Amino acid sequence: MFHKEGHRIILVTLIVIVALFLLTDSFVTIPWLNTVLMIIYLAFLIIVLQFFRNPKRFSHRDADHVVSPVDGKVVVIEEVFEKEYFNEKRIQVSVFMSPINVHVTRYPIGGKVLFSKYHKGKYLVAWHPKASEENERTTVVVENESYGKVLYRQIAGALAKRIVNYAKVDQPVLQGEDSGFIKFGSRVDLFLPLDTKIKVQLNQKVRGGETIIAEK
Repeated sequence: MFHKEGHRIILVTLIVIVALFLLTDSFVTIPWLNTVLMIIYLAFLIIVLQFFRNPKRFSHRDADHVVSPVDGKVVVIEEVFEKEYFNEKRIQVSVFMSPINVHVTRYPIGGKVLFSKYHKGKYLVAWHPKASEENERTTVVVENESYGKVLYRQIAGALAKRIVNYAKVDQPVLQGEDSGFIKFGSRVDLFLPLDTKIKVQLNQKVRGGETIIAEK
């Protein structure tokens, strides 16, 4: 199953690859070179298909839990001052996605969208300390009565040139549902209440919509 954000790119890539196969088969007469080129074309197609895959995830929805919004590795767990929306101290948990991870972003909690904003910015490497505030990014805040407010931020990286965000203010959302997509490697930051119980560790690999990041 492939994400809708990749349908056009996959179709164009498939057409180009088929054309290259036909041209190579017609004009490249050296057998070993013909084989090498065919393998390269096929490998590129597989990479594109893998990047836009959208595997089914089975979220155990719980209003007291925050699930990981993306696949990747936990690279930050620290207390910070969040100044865009809360203007108070929060626990930041950041998940870094490599180009081979699933790049679907999912809602970490269910509830209602209170805030959704896109920011133009730079394309520093995703693990850069200033990436959260200076890179292209979107900020979304979701609230439910049990857990409270959770802010998550999609951040573009050196390769990611397009962030897709589906969250709209006042929209009701379900935990684990698709909330967007980041094209190529990047990261997502979560900003959680100080009294939350963090359930992950640094360098832990997490799965979007399934791994519990924190709980009340």
